[in-house]
Amino acid sequence: MREKILNILLDKNKEFVSGEEISERLGITRSAVWKHIKNIKQQGYEIESVTKKGYKIVKCPDLLTTEIVKYNLNTNLLGKEVIYCDTIGSTNDYAKEIAKNAKEGTIIISEEQTKGRGRMGRYWHSIKGDGIWMSIILKPNIYPHEAPFITQIAGASIVSGLKKLGVNSLIKWPNDIIINNKKVSGILTELGAEIDRINYIVVGMGMNVKTIDFPENVKELATSIKKEGHNLKRIDILKSIIEEFEHLYLKYIQDKDKSECIKICRENSAVIGKNIYILKGEEKRKAKCVDITEEGNLVIINNNIKEELISGEVSIRGDKDYV
Repeated sequence: MREKILNILLDKNKEFVSGEEISERLGITRSAVWKHIKNIKQQGYEIESVTKKGYKIVKCPDLLTTEIVKYNLNTNLLGKEVIYCDTIGSTNDYAKEIAKNAKEGTIIISEEQTKGRGRMGRYWHSIKGDGIWMSIILKPNIYPHEAPFITQIAGASIVSGLKKLGVNSLIKWPNDIIINNKKVSGILTELGAEIDRINYIVVGMGMNVKTIDFPENVKELATSIKKEGHNLKRIDILKSIIEEFEHLYLKYIQDKDKSECIKICRENSAVIGKNIYILKGEEKRKAKCVDITEEGNLVIINNNIKEELISGEVSIRGDKDYV
C-alpha cells in the first residue's frame, strides 16, 4: 500500500493530491493514508501537507529503495521483485542464498556492502550511499558453458546505459568498466549449476557514482561518475542499466542473438589493438588483443599464434598500466 501511495504522489510530479482522492483510489481510510505518508517521510522523502490541498512530494531522497527502483521501470522481467537493504555483507552472497526460490529477474540492492568483492575474490570498496551495489538473479534455459556470455551482456549494458546518460566508458574485457583508464564499475557473475543445466546465475554489478576520495591502495586505479565530471542520480543510472540489460539478455535467451551485444563490446573495447599481460595463477605472459569473437571470447596473438581466451579463466592487465 505504501508503494501505491508513493506512486500516486510521484505521478503527480510535485503537485498536490488530496488525501480523499488517495483513499478513494485505494479503498482505505484517510487515517490510513496519513499513517502511510508518515512512514514514507521516515524514509527520507520530503512531503508537504496542506489543509484542503493534500500532499505533494517536494524532494526525493537519494536512495535506491524498492519503490523508487520499480517506479516507471520499463522492463518486463527484471525488477518486478526488488529487495532493498540499507547494509549487507554482499549482494551476490545474499542473492545466491535466496536464488532457489526467487523469481527470475529479482534484484538485490544495498546502500552499502561490508564484504563486497570482485573476480578472484578481490575486495570491492563499497561506500554507503556513494555507489550502486546490486545483484540480479537469472534462470536462463541455457547450458552451463554458455553462462560466461552473461558477463559480456552486463558489460555492454553498463556501457550502453551510461552512454544514454551522456557518459562514455569502455570495457576492459571481460568484466571491468573504465573511464579515462580507471575502473568505475566491476561485474561478478556467479553460477549455480549441475553438469547439464543451470539452476541460477547471479550477476553482481558495483559502480562508483559519487566517490571523490579513494583509499591510497586504489586511488590510482579507481574513479567515479562524479569524479569524471558527471553529476547524475544513482537511480537514473541504475534504471538505464537494468533496461539495457533486459533488452540484450532477452535477445540472447529468446532469440539466440548475440550480435548487438558483441557489436557494443567490440566498439567500446579498451583492449582491442593493445598489448596486454595475461594472468592465470602464477603465469604471466604478454600478447596483443586483436578481436572479440561472436561467442564473446578475446582473440589474442602470441608469438604469431592466434588464441582465444574464455571469460572467467584469466585476468588481463595493460602493458604499462591498468589498461
